[in-house]
Amino acid sequence: MPVPSMNEIAVASAGECPAEVRECLETAAGGGELSFEQAMKLATAKGAALEALVAVADRLRRESVGDAITYVVNRNINFTNVCFVGCSFCGFGRGPGAADAYSLSFEEVLRRAREAWDRGATEVCIQGGLPKDLDGYFYRDLLRAVKRAIPEMHVHAFSPMEIDYGVAKTGMALREYLRMMKDEGLGSIPGTAAEILDDRVRQELSPNKLPAARWVEIITAAHELGIPTTSTMMYGHVEEPADWVRHILLLRSIQKRTGGFTEFVPLGFIHENTRLYRHGGARPGAKREEHLRVHALSRVLLHGAIKNLQVSWVKLGFETSLACLQAGANDFSGTLMEENISKAAGATFGEFVSPEEFRAKIRSIGRVPAERTTTYRICRTFDRAEEPSQHASPSLPLMQPERHTPYTEGAY
Repeated sequence: MPVPSMNEIAVASAGECPAEVRECLETAAGGGELSFEQAMKLATAKGAALEALVAVADRLRRESVGDAITYVVNRNINFTNVCFVGCSFCGFGRGPGAADAYSLSFEEVLRRAREAWDRGATEVCIQGGLPKDLDGYFYRDLLRAVKRAIPEMHVHAFSPMEIDYGVAKTGMALREYLRMMKDEGLGSIPGTAAEILDDRVRQELSPNKLPAARWVEIITAAHELGIPTTSTMMYGHVEEPADWVRHILLLRSIQKRTGGFTEFVPLGFIHENTRLYRHGGARPGAKREEHLRVHALSRVLLHGAIKNLQVSWVKLGFETSLACLQAGANDFSGTLMEENISKAAGATFGEFVSPEEFRAKIRSIGRVPAERTTTYRICRTFDRAEEPSQHASPSLPLMQPERHTPYTEGAY
């Protein structure tokens, strides 16, 4: 695409964008990949420089995916909160004897999955804690039960940490285990358990968590076997901007090799109920400016690699989410129907958003709502009226939904 002049990059505040930042942005706008040193100039941008970064990120978003903001109708099912890992940033995990410890039966998981299907969901996202006494084939059997009950439901499940645990419990080789899960109907893997892909930071957050190299190995193996994954980064705790840059550039290099990431999801740290914050080991999450900087930086650094950039409305709230959707992001995440992990850490922005509410919020910033599947096939777009439009955005081709039951307006 043509390189914009800085006159075309709207800098709203008084003052000029520093020349070194302007150079980096013009390189990115022209399709060039930024080095670590160049990326660091953007990762610390403030004032006019930050506004220019946001403007360029929004332009790159429009060039990549158009003006549609997508969302998926899905349900989170966190099947247990019993966990031995003890992450200091987590308010969700419990010991097996805790009064509020729980483990859902297969029957209850299936009930929730069927309820989600009946309400129009195309995806269930299944994750949980890691109990010490977990059967080695638990994940396989749970996946098998859901797919046999609802064959057309996309199962987005089991983080790399859970995959690693399943491998250890069964004694299977990683690729053998992943092939088994794919054969049983695993549709995609959440790229959670990434936090910051630097072992120095990971030791502060959770010494028992899998090392960064193992996360990369599992994700790469999944991609090579045809299992797509998301990618994530948790920010706003003990990390610094240099950690963001190294993390995002590592994801960019993986994507260039495998092409298996469907999206990148920056996850703002929710601090209130976490040991990491209570013991003085972390700052109290990110402020609005930092949220904007991280999302805009992600769009610029991942341009040409990972097309979709998702906001986590559960962690950001709607006002900040909408701002980030004007700073390079293009996906509003999912309806969720229930959400336990962020809520346990202190998030207060809710557990469920109806498709109608998503569409209203998307229209409020002049963008086009589009319902998608997990892998970003567009089921339908919506014009300014409430009825589905007959034509998708030209940058997001209209596809048939992966399911065959009718979508019911107002089902929630």
